[in-house]
Amino acid sequence: MMSKQVTINIQKEVNPHFRPVWTTKKPYNILKGGRNSFKSSVVALKLVYMMIPYLQQGEKANVVVIRKVANTIRDSVYLKMQWALEKFGLLDQFKMTVAPFKLEHKATGSTFYFYGQDDFAKLKSNDIGNLIAVWYEEAAEFENAEEFDQTNITFMRQKQPLADVVKIFWSYNPPRNPYHWINEWSDSMVGEDDYLVHSSSYKDDILGFITAQMLADIERIKNNDFDYYRYIYLGEPVGLGNNVYNMNLFKPLEELPDDDRIIALYYSMDTGHSVSATSCGCYGLTARGKVIRLNGYYYSPAGQVRKKAPSELSKDIYEFIKRTSTCEHWKGARIMKRTIDSAEAALRNQYFKDFGQHWTPVSKKKKIDMIDYVHDLLAQGRFYYFKKPYKTGLKYCDSNDIFIEEHKKYQFDEKTLKSDDPKVIKEEDHTCDDFQYLCVSNARDFRLKV
Repeated sequence: MMSKQVTINIQKEVNPHFRPVWTTKKPYNILKGGRNSFKSSVVALKLVYMMIPYLQQGEKANVVVIRKVANTIRDSVYLKMQWALEKFGLLDQFKMTVAPFKLEHKATGSTFYFYGQDDFAKLKSNDIGNLIAVWYEEAAEFENAEEFDQTNITFMRQKQPLADVVKIFWSYNPPRNPYHWINEWSDSMVGEDDYLVHSSSYKDDILGFITAQMLADIERIKNNDFDYYRYIYLGEPVGLGNNVYNMNLFKPLEELPDDDRIIALYYSMDTGHSVSATSCGCYGLTARGKVIRLNGYYYSPAGQVRKKAPSELSKDIYEFIKRTSTCEHWKGARIMKRTIDSAEAALRNQYFKDFGQHWTPVSKKKKIDMIDYVHDLLAQGRFYYFKKPYKTGLKYCDSNDIFIEEHKKYQFDEKTLKSDDPKVIKEEDHTCDDFQYLCVSNARDFRLKV
């Protein structure tokens, strides 16, 4: 039995816009919406609310929470479920473990289980039993609807005997591309008898959960890039267009501002040898949160009879980093990370052999998703580049011109725009790749979506 009376005023915790989610009897619930719509918080509270009657009766009831990638669980759904339990005054009745991730009710054994879909074999083989609900958070990260079907069948067979159904929840921010599979899938479920398809945005918050600071940040992005604002905060699939980036958001600098300073340095490299160019960008993070492309190394073997070997590129890059990292204009700024194309092994190994320093392989995602990290930084109005970098005197360095020109020309392949996996034209895109690797690899440092 539960040790104390649980009291919570749901009307003060869940915006009225989510009343259909709270009251529906439908087994399948799709919640899509923009950032700060609080859809994930609503699902978390709903799952706890669903478990409470079983706890009161001394019955065991289990819930499974799934993210596409297991290493995202700790900082997202695991903390979110703890928050929801605390709201109901129940957290102290649960035992928390992280290997594996579980929140287990001490008296009844009722448990919130957390899994990554990337460990599907383990997920499918687990006979949990007594299930009342499954939640797919950030559902757009999954490859297709078939991934849901495979696991749902497994879980439906493990229904809690007292439950009518195993309720399934999906929550996600709609991708920018209208033809992304999850946009088409959720649209196809509108009107289906067993499905609730619910849309929300930050504008539906009438309880005041969104702070003045958050609203100011939303307004800044709205003013910088209105389409990105519609996509991120209104949850609208605004489409892609041919050009990948809005070049007005690449802000030129003549020199460092007087009221700011570089506090950290980052290097990011896209590599090539006999055919492709090698691009290594030097980027600085300022105390005020600006990200500045300070300088770049760019070597192309095109048209050259003798191409540089990895041993030569290794020495070039080392000298580039040595000169740029010791520049007097940001003296004392620490190198935080060196990121490299994960497909590159020869230069990475050569560099470690020569200088005993590691480069971190980027954790690659779909191209459209990596581009989205860059969009996030640009829309916040925090990206700058030096029109004339401080001189190192090295060959193949001291210019950001190629960086800007490649980004101006960077386009989607029109033939793929109406697919769920649009492609870019892979020509003269080496600085574009190094910029994407930078943003993906350092998303937390740059305060980008994770």
